[in-house]
Amino acid sequence: MTEIDPRVIRNVVILTGAGISAESGLATFRDSGGLWEGHDPMEIATPEAFSRNPELVYRFYNARRRQMGDAQPNDAHRALAHLQRDYPGDVFLVTQNVDDLHERAGSAHVCHMHGELMSVLCQRCGARSPWQLDCDQSTICPGCGSSGDVRPDIVWFGEIPYRMDDIGRRLSQCDLFVAIGTSGVVYPAAGFVRKARQGGATTLEINREPSEVTSEFHQQRLGLATREVSALVEELLAA
Repeated sequence: MTEIDPRVIRNVVILTGAGISAESGLATFRDSGGLWEGHDPMEIATPEAFSRNPELVYRFYNARRRQMGDAQPNDAHRALAHLQRDYPGDVFLVTQNVDDLHERAGSAHVCHMHGELMSVLCQRCGARSPWQLDCDQSTICPGCGSSGDVRPDIVWFGEIPYRMDDIGRRLSQCDLFVAIGTSGVVYPAAGFVRKARQGGATTLEINREPSEVTSEFHQQRLGLATREVSALVEELLAA
């Protein structure tokens, strides 16, 4: 097992998935009681689905936005905000999650590779705008003023995640890569560990159970994110 030596770590990349927000009460897509239950992903999470039945897609994401308002950041979110704020090196936080719990915990810089629930995207002008209310086909784009062109700012199946060039550069230059609460099923995020290892980084997985790519990691720490992430942050900051 490759040990983590905080004394030689300068650049850290942290990937978070649904598991970190599950402890805040947000259901994950892939759990038995998750958000996919009762919904075919191809009916709510593809551009074709939106073109075919926009009302269903709007209704689904409006409900998720309201659910998110009831959730609160947990100790894992707060620990990562603490690390970003106080670590002497660089901490790049990239998340597959579309919630805003990292920001509400105090993280100032979060890369939302799959988009954000609290944002809308205009298909006419390409503007991404902060959004807190329900949206539908009558929603007017704050950028260009058009109506009927605003959709949830979510990266759907078949679309390219945001900031992939930036993420790839960070992965190739990091000393430590940590994946927290990820399934290891969804690409390209599932391939980040391999990219980081190719650049010479030490890699660590924190999860309640091993992911689909757990064998790619140098080290695994199984348990609740609130406990394991807090312990890791203490370890890194103590050095």
